[in-house]
Formats: sequence, C-alpha cells, structure tokens
Amino acid sequence: MDPNEVIQQAMNRRAFIAGATSGVVGALALGTAVQAQQAPAAAPQGGPPMAPSSTVPAGRVFYKAIEGETLKMRGYKGDMIDAYMARPTAPGKYPGVVVIHHMPGWDEASIEITRKFAQHGYNAICPNLHYRGGKATPEGNAAAMREAGGLTDASAMGDVEAAIKQLRAMHDLNGKVGIIGYCSGGRQVYLAACTMKGIDAAVACYPGGVGAGSQGLPASAPIDPIDLSKDMSCPIMTISGQDDKRPSPEHIAKIDAELTRLGKVHEVHVYENAGHSIFAHDQASYRPVAAMDGWKNIFRWYEKYLG
Repeated sequence: MDPNEVIQQAMNRRAFIAGATSGVVGALALGTAVQAQQAPAAAPQGGPPMAPSSTVPAGRVFYKAIEGETLKMRGYKGDMIDAYMARPTAPGKYPGVVVIHHMPGWDEASIEITRKFAQHGYNAICPNLHYRGGKATPEGNAAAMREAGGLTDASAMGDVEAAIKQLRAMHDLNGKVGIIGYCSGGRQVYLAACTMKGIDAAVACYPGGVGAGSQGLPASAPIDPIDLSKDMSCPIMTISGQDDKRPSPEHIAKIDAELTRLGKVHEVHVYENAGHSIFAHDQASYRPVAAMDGWKNIFRWYEKYLG
C-alpha cells in the first residue's frame, strides 16, 4: 500500500488519539511500522471524562529516564578522583549502588553497567579506582597500576567508602546502599563487606582470589578476604562460572561453606558452560543466558535488601 494512503487512513481514524498523527507520519517516513494507540472510550454524554487506564500492556517494559555525569569526588587520602554517576530523573527516593569496576579499568562497559542500574531505578556511582595511574585511557591506567605493584586494598577501600558517602549525601536516596563488583572488583566487594559499615547488600561477580588462600599474594593486596568472613556485615551474593579458574568452583565452595558456618546471609550462583567475565558483552567470555539470569538475580537481591 502507498505510504500516503496509510497516512491518510490513520488521520481519518475517529479513535486516533490527539497528537499521535505526527508520530505516525514521522515513523512511516522512517519506514517503521507503528501501531497507533486508541484513545480511552468516551464517557456518556454529560458525564465526566473517563480517566485513562493505568494498566501496563502485557509484555511492555518501561525504563526510567536517567541522567548521567562524570564528577569529581574526594577519595582515599582526600585525593580528587573521577566518578561516573547515573540516576533516575523522576522525583522520588531511590536505593544507591556503588559499581566497582574490573581490572581492565574504568571503561565503557563499567559505565554502561552504572547506567543500567539507573534505568532500573537506582542512584548508581562508579568511582575510577585507577585514576592515580595518570594515563588517558582505561588500558593505560590499568597497566600503570600493574607496573606499580597493583592497586592497594587501602586505596580501593578508601575510594569505595567515599563513593558510599557520596550516595548517602544525596537527597533522593531511600537510605539503602549496595555494592557490586566484577573480577578484582568482586574481590573488593567481599573485602568491603567485611571491613566497612554502611553497606546494606553486596554482589560479588566472579570475585577472583577470594577463597584461594593468602600464599603468594602481593604486598598491595596481602589478604584473602575469606579470612575476614566473620566480620561480613551485610547479605552477599556471588555469581561465577563453572569453568572459571579464579575463582574456581572450589574457591566458591569454600566461600559458601565458610559463610554457612558463620550463619551469614548469602546466595551462591555458579553457571555451567561459563567461565570468567560472563557479563562482559564486549568480550568473548560473554555468556548471554547466564548473564540474563544473573541480572535477574541481582535485581531480585537488591529489591529484597535495598528496595
């Protein structure tokens, strides 16, 4: 059918909602098939107009409008570091989440994760733990940190604690703050949950080194965080792959056994046919089925303890 005929028919529909015609015309001009929404049924003559239905059509997902910015905040020892903040724009009270990036650095993937949390109704912040590397790229900063002997636990914990304080200073925080980290960030999540207060829920994604023992660890990170599990201050979830080597399934089993022995609230999720970095959609290790289920578990966990 000629697009002009389709447009004319759409304009002549009596039930076509006011203002929608221009949307259909624009969509058709772009070659997009658009199904016009019908206006609410008219009220009986002389009566008040009927309120539009608040029912969300089955299968439709609405994401919150968000805003994001790179800001400066005072981190470990008062250093001014970069952090990326994303939050919903609608008025309301929202939980907070600190996103701890992986060893490859404060990169695009880490920023995308931060924005994903905002779209799902969280105030989210991702501090650049490698800022002190002084390089212009995530790769350069990560390399600089390795050359310097690795990111120190003291520096990482100082920056994470500063990010938590940044969230707690927000007027639209609902009073709850969680943390989530990936790879080295997963280890730092476990360490933070055992060494600092003010965390309401934690998620450690493939926390490399936890449960592996302290032998041979560098001076920058000399502790296996599992040894501090008695001080775990919040519910924690781990997510990892069956084929991963660090953490291996044996490491995760040690974590599970130790947290169970201590009576700590936790969940452990190990995915088959998956290794390290299962959430990293920009890497060959990405496992979409495991990642999708992992996100469901993350949001369920945070809804329970932060919502």
